[in-house]
Amino acid sequence: MIAETVCSAASAAGLGIAVVTAYRRRFLAAARIAAYSLVPIGLVMTGVVGWLGDTAFSPTAWAGFGVLGAAWLLFAGTRAVERRRGGTRAERKAARGGRTGAVAPGASAPSLGSGTAARPAAPRATSAADDFSDIEDILKKHGI
Repeated sequence: MIAETVCSAASAAGLGIAVVTAYRRRFLAAARIAAYSLVPIGLVMTGVVGWLGDTAFSPTAWAGFGVLGAAWLLFAGTRAVERRRGGTRAERKAARGGRTGAVAPGASAPSLGSGTAARPAAPRATSAADDFSDIEDILKKHGI
């Protein structure tokens, strides 16, 4: 009963402010204020305010909100773990499995490696001729 009275008073005050705003020739703002001020009385007339009042004092409703909160926490937690692991289960399975997408079209081996650590190359003695040999090897590899 009190909620309906408060909503009615808020709507009446909002409509009064809309009239004053329209008197100042700000019709667009007045129409917007009138629209906002009609929302509380519309909620009262549709019964939403009564439903909210009944829900606010119902232990069953609060238990339901608790269950919804727990479900949201579980969902958010699983999403966070999924992001840290690097994708969905199907993506991880595909990465472990065939690795068909990891091979470049003209490559002879997968670009991600075979899962074992590559051994570092032995250091070579550098000379003036070897300075550009690495660059030449790279260019030949790419067909340039």
